Amino acid sequence: MKDLSRNLTMLCDFYELTMGNGYFVKGMKDKIVYFDVFYRQNPDNGGFAIVAGLEQIVEYINQLHFTEQDIAYLRSKRCFSEEFLAFLRDFRFQGDIWAVPEGTVVFPGEPLMIVRGRAVEAQFIETYVLMMINHQSLIATKAARIARAAKGRAISEFGSRRAQGADAAMLGARAAYIGGCSATACTITDQAFGVPATGTMAHSWVQMFDSEYEAFRAYCEVYPENATLLVDTYNVIESGIPNAIRAFNEVLAPRGIRHCGIRIDSGDITYLTKKVRKMLDDAGWTECKIIVSNSMDEYLIRELLRQGAEIDGFGVGERLITAKSDPVFGGVYKLSAVEDGKGNILPKIKISENVGKITTPHFKKVYRLRGRDTGKAEADLICVWDETVDDTKPLEIFDPEYTWKRKRMENFTATELLIPVFRGGRQIYALPSLEQVRRHCAEELDGVWDEVKRFSNPHNYYVDLSDKLWNIKNDMLKARGAYHPQE
Repeated sequence: MKDLSRNLTMLCDFYELTMGNGYFVKGMKDKIVYFDVFYRQNPDNGGFAIVAGLEQIVEYINQLHFTEQDIAYLRSKRCFSEEFLAFLRDFRFQGDIWAVPEGTVVFPGEPLMIVRGRAVEAQFIETYVLMMINHQSLIATKAARIARAAKGRAISEFGSRRAQGADAAMLGARAAYIGGCSATACTITDQAFGVPATGTMAHSWVQMFDSEYEAFRAYCEVYPENATLLVDTYNVIESGIPNAIRAFNEVLAPRGIRHCGIRIDSGDITYLTKKVRKMLDDAGWTECKIIVSNSMDEYLIRELLRQGAEIDGFGVGERLITAKSDPVFGGVYKLSAVEDGKGNILPKIKISENVGKITTPHFKKVYRLRGRDTGKAEADLICVWDETVDDTKPLEIFDPEYTWKRKRMENFTATELLIPVFRGGRQIYALPSLEQVRRHCAEELDGVWDEVKRFSNPHNYYVDLSDKLWNIKNDMLKARGAYHPQE
């Protein structure tokens, strides 16, 4: 979504500016650095995530510039050098970026994006990059889980009014579409991105008329090709469905229209949908769709279908748009290497007493290993940037924490996940359409074993390090006397 009137350059953490000024003052502004974007744990204790948000990052970087108003504000803080402020006046991103395409299935610990650039610029974009990837990846992942629970039934995203702000509503609906939703109630997301907007009536429509029947008849008259009636304002079985059938018979049937729908937003959904399906079928409205809403998520949807509920589609609101059950994606932005000015790349590592926060050093690439016979993803392998995986030969991989766990890979394909997006500050990646991203996501999910996609106790997908990278990391830990689980 392009909005050239809104400059988001100052949407950053203040420490990105103070560090930038410090690099500048200490003569380090042009030092080339590498940052990785990755996350540590799948949402909802699931087996995977869906990466999203790259399009907005590309647009942000293409528009990145400081205005005179920005410069004046920074000067008023009395902590930035005039030389640094002069530098910002002509600032443009000049670095390189590699990223995993939107809609790709990803796993903890592997780089979703790598930023190479001058210390000032690479540090400065941290907040926006994380904000986009964290939010949209979270919602896309939740949507993929919900769509899987629905077993092919349509999911409409209904959450705008419960989202944490306008951007959360718009971009959340975009991400939900990537993850598998078929439509949104958020009109501006359709206008901006082409996500189909859908919606019919609220309870207030029914209450505005003297009777429920009059409300239903009026709606069918105004929207005969899209008549979906909300039948739970008063009583679903006693009045809602009988009045809906009457309106369908009197308005739609004479026009030869058989496609229509009803929506239930409260009550015992399993019981009601079974009763409603029989009433509609007995009245000859076998093509009428039953849509349900009311605090849906993947667990409730799965249980309703297990109980035999008669449902054709779901409206999912707050539990999707806020990812209510696990609302933080947890992506981080960590330094992984620097250049020494002679073309040498020097790995950097962050060590923590919390083993899970120890980073993997160096400029890296990621391969996805898929079985040639199944097409399914078997493992991901993180390598040093100058390594190449030859998928014509057997390959032994091992768990980087429990190194005795090894697997011999044969008859597989190796595909690099990270693709170049910016080179020297110039965009070289043609952004795919949202429909292409959505199709890519569906293909990616189809290429993952069902065991990895389980909601509970999913199979732990292998994300391993190459021998070379493991040795570099382990040697750096030993050199600093750090504890490491391999030892």
